[in-house]
Amino acid sequence: MILRNVTKRYGEKIVLNDVSVDFVEGKITAVLGESGAGKSTLLSIIAGLTPFTGTIDGVEGGEAKRRQNCAYLFQNVCLLPNLTVAGNLKFTLPKPLWDGIIPAIERVGLKGKENSYPAQLSGGERQRVAIARALSCPHDILLMDEPFSSLDISLKKTLISLVTELWQERGDTVVFVTHDVHEAALLACRAIVLSGGTIVADVPIDRPFPRDFLSHIPEEEILMRALVK
Repeated sequence: MILRNVTKRYGEKIVLNDVSVDFVEGKITAVLGESGAGKSTLLSIIAGLTPFTGTIDGVEGGEAKRRQNCAYLFQNVCLLPNLTVAGNLKFTLPKPLWDGIIPAIERVGLKGKENSYPAQLSGGERQRVAIARALSCPHDILLMDEPFSSLDISLKKTLISLVTELWQERGDTVVFVTHDVHEAALLACRAIVLSGGTIVADVPIDRPFPRDFLSHIPEEEILMRALVK
């Protein structure tokens, strides 16, 4: 996925300024930056939810047009409160794929919760439902916006391991936004840092998976220095 000269303005405010980046197929890229750096806007543009100027894969930006091969895990899990766990997955999936719903729910550790409603789940359980829903949708590109930000350390470790495992099985192209350099170092093959709407650092993280959650990864220091300049 190739972005060239991607720019997004809201009135006089430039959120993304002439961003060009190649997201390597089948790899995980983390996007870091301070609040307001343009991280979530970049995901929304890739998903086709936000108009922009520039090109993606040679196609000129313009009116928003949802990308068909893309799954999006929003920062807010966005579960429908009147539907069960299984119902939330059914709502977003074509009927021929419904047979995969129960295995997907079990895969994220929610066996027995199929008929529970979001209000009956913990915050971490709701996040697992959102992950199951995103991964169940047919896609080649997975976008995740702060997917682990509201989780405790133990659950964060579990879900990072799960996402890594599923990515290795599927070979998706993944782009995820995070404020946490340790999350980026654990999950990404590469991390880019946005500041003022431009890329100020592009750091490869060429280490084997799975990575030790409790270990310091040297690239974390490089990312931290880019974030605090």
